[in-house]
Amino acid sequence: MTAACVQFLMSAVVIVAAGTLLTRCADLLAERTGLGRLLVGSILLAGATSLPELTVDISAVRAGWPDLAAGDLLGSSLFNLMILAVLDLSTVSKGRMLSRVAAGHALSGNFSAALTMLVGLCLMTRTVSANGELLGISYGLWLVVLGYILGVRLVYCDQKASAALAASPVEHRVEGGLFKPAAGFCLAAGVIVVVGPYLSDAAGRIAELSGLGKTFVGTTLVAFSTSLPELVASLVALRMGALDLAVGNVFGSNAFNMILLAPLDLVHR
Repeated sequence: MTAACVQFLMSAVVIVAAGTLLTRCADLLAERTGLGRLLVGSILLAGATSLPELTVDISAVRAGWPDLAAGDLLGSSLFNLMILAVLDLSTVSKGRMLSRVAAGHALSGNFSAALTMLVGLCLMTRTVSANGELLGISYGLWLVVLGYILGVRLVYCDQKASAALAASPVEHRVEGGLFKPAAGFCLAAGVIVVVGPYLSDAAGRIAELSGLGKTFVGTTLVAFSTSLPELVASLVALRMGALDLAVGNVFGSNAFNMILLAPLDLVHR
């Protein structure tokens, strides 16, 4: 039990460090490419900080623990929403943090909530949504994947339209090379991919030795740990004054978590 806890904590620390590097590199990419922090946070940073869920849950499914994997994805989304409250408490200002970025993130927030609701409907109607499959993935999860693609497209078009109305780019492009921030971003993402299975292994052993059950451990312990990159990334972004990057990361991660059920369904026996 002690060895599993030590492995779990060490893996979590490494993932937190990688999440910090991810945020700084993502902010540089947003500035130097001119894409804007909202888009980079909702898609690029959100996808990278969701890598722990992907690696951990694939390892869990292959080990025969699908309850741990599903509990992690859904529980991680809950923790991500709690991150918004933590961010608001961490913001010292006269106004509310969310009110300053609400207009820009209304679409991405509703989009992530709609995907979560769609997954819930698939779970409640699994006799229908999981009655058939295409390329190893059930019909219901294909709807989730298509919904994600449509949502990303809508967010992109919304930002493009907002920039056109303002007659200026969403973010001013900053001169500088892309190699260093891109390399740092890929390096941090690679570290998360490598360390993720060790976190899954430790969580699985803790679930067995403690007798708490894989669903409970997945929804709490693993979900909290795999949400650490989102928490760290959002806090670092907040300290840099990049509110769009912070909030976009949270909503984007929730949406990305839902489509991760598709590759899990693919590797499930």
